[in-house]
Parts: sequence; structure tokens; C-alpha cells
Amino acid sequence: MKFLKDLFTIEKTPYKGLFALEWAMLAYLLFTSFYIVIASSSLHNMESMLWGRLRVVATTAAVYAVYRMLPCRFTRLVRVVVQMALLSWWYPDIYEMNRILPNLDHVFAQLEQSLFGCQPALLFHQALPWAWFSELMDLGYASYYPMIAFVAFFYFCCRYNEFQRTVFVIMAAFFIYYVVFIFVPVVGPTYYYQAVGLEDIAKGVFPNLQHYFETHQECLPSPGWSDGFFYGLVEDAKAAGERPVAAFPSSHVGISTVLMFLAYRTCNRRLLFCLLPLFVLLCFATVYIQAHYAIDALAGLVTGVIVYFGLQALANRLSIEH
Repeated sequence: MKFLKDLFTIEKTPYKGLFALEWAMLAYLLFTSFYIVIASSSLHNMESMLWGRLRVVATTAAVYAVYRMLPCRFTRLVRVVVQMALLSWWYPDIYEMNRILPNLDHVFAQLEQSLFGCQPALLFHQALPWAWFSELMDLGYASYYPMIAFVAFFYFCCRYNEFQRTVFVIMAAFFIYYVVFIFVPVVGPTYYYQAVGLEDIAKGVFPNLQHYFETHQECLPSPGWSDGFFYGLVEDAKAAGERPVAAFPSSHVGISTVLMFLAYRTCNRRLLFCLLPLFVLLCFATVYIQAHYAIDALAGLVTGVIVYFGLQALANRLSIEH
């Protein structure tokens, strides 16, 4: 009852400006808008991309107005949830900017071959094809967005004074990865292997496909137990919003690494130990289901650490708290 009372209690000193995560979103919006204008002659959907950004601004203004009319924890939460939900719009938008660049998967596949002597994304599921293992991998991959929501909501419920800082770190991390993805055109094994053919990939043949993915979005079905519940969730998610973009570094691994540091920051062992198995499964799952090369996952781990500590330092500098 106290939680519900606090949720709707009108704040005595409402926050007048934009939240830190909203400023992060606007910075990304302005940066990508500038890029769209500069690259307008090469883009396929420039007008719809710019109109989409205006809708994002209008949506942000609307929830800001609701909060100003009824300033309480609930309307603060609404502002945050809206920005997190908009990530589902920002992700496909990356493809529109990225696909005008020549593909680099041949470079990354060759590097993978040089480092490991094989293609882990091709062999991993073949070495461990069992249904139960496949479901574990798909469970890990499918837990990505629930992990994000759970960590954010935990801070909202249990460490409210750090909630704004936490959601800023999460959202700013997403936008950092999105900027990288715009300029690093790597689509990952599921698209590249499909385009080249598994026989050539197994032989170590990695052709330069140039602008192939500018007009092609076909991918391999995820390997594993096709009748599995979590397998179905992963395939449905791919069908709903996946694009040939954003393979290097793995933002799934990177963002999840950020989440693990945020969980550790709470000093709540139950939270940390609940998330840890899912985090481990997710890291391996990115390669098992052929979403990423192994070097993508490793780069996700490294960049996740860098992004987390860099954003915490920025949050300290900006004094982002309640």
C-alpha cells in the first residue's frame, strides 16, 4: 500500500526540465538527423525517417506535459517507459542509414577464421544439437529485454534515488551502440552465411558482398530445436524487427554487461545471482543462434565494461540523481 501511495503522491518540487535519458535521446536524434540530411541522396526513406523523428519529439513532449500536469512517480515512470519502448523504433531505423555503406562481413568472417581456425557460429550448434541445450540458448537470448526491464524496475521500486541515473546509463548505452552500428556495416552470420551459402562458408570462402544487403534481408532460420517454446520466441522476434545490421560489437552482450554491473551496484545478491545465469546463457546464445560472430560477443563484453564506467563517470559529472 505504501508503494502505491508513493506512486501517485504529487511531488512538492516537480522536475522542470528533461530527464537525462531524454537529453541522450535528443542528442542521438539530432546527430542522426544531421547524418540523414548529409546522406540524403543515398537514402531510400529520408522523408519517413525525418517524419518519424518529429513523431518521437511530439511523443516526448506529450508525456512531458502529462508529467507537468500530474507530477508523481507514476508519470515519471511513464516518461521512462515511453523512451525505452521507442527503442523498437530506433533499431530498424539504423538499417536505413547503415545499408548505404559497403558490407564488411567478409573482413570479420576472415578474422574469425584466423583467430579460431573455424567459424564458431557455424559449428557451435552442430557440436551441441540437443533440444534441451537449444532451449537453454534460446532462453538466454529471449531474456534480453526482460533483463533490461527487470533491472530498471528494481531500481524504481527499491533504489528510487538512483533510478534516473540507471535508466540514463541503459539508454545512453543503447545510443552509443547504435552510433557504432550506423558506421560499421556488419550483418552477422545469419545473414552473411545465407547470402554466401553454408558450403562455401565451411570451406573458408568469404566473398566481399559490397552492397548486397542494401536490397536483401534474407536470413537463416535459427539452428536448434524448432518445436521449442523459447525457439519460437526468438524466431518471432527476428521476424518482427530484425534487420541485416548491428552485428559488431554485440549490443546484446554489451548491454547485458552493463546490466550486470548495475545489478552488482545494488549490493543485492539475489538480483545478481538471478541475472547471472541468464547473462552467461545470452553471451553464448548470440553465437549459437548465429546472430553474431564470436568476436562480436567478445567485443560486446569489452565495450560493455567501457561503456558502463564511462557513462557512470559522465553521470557523476552531470550529477544525475533523483
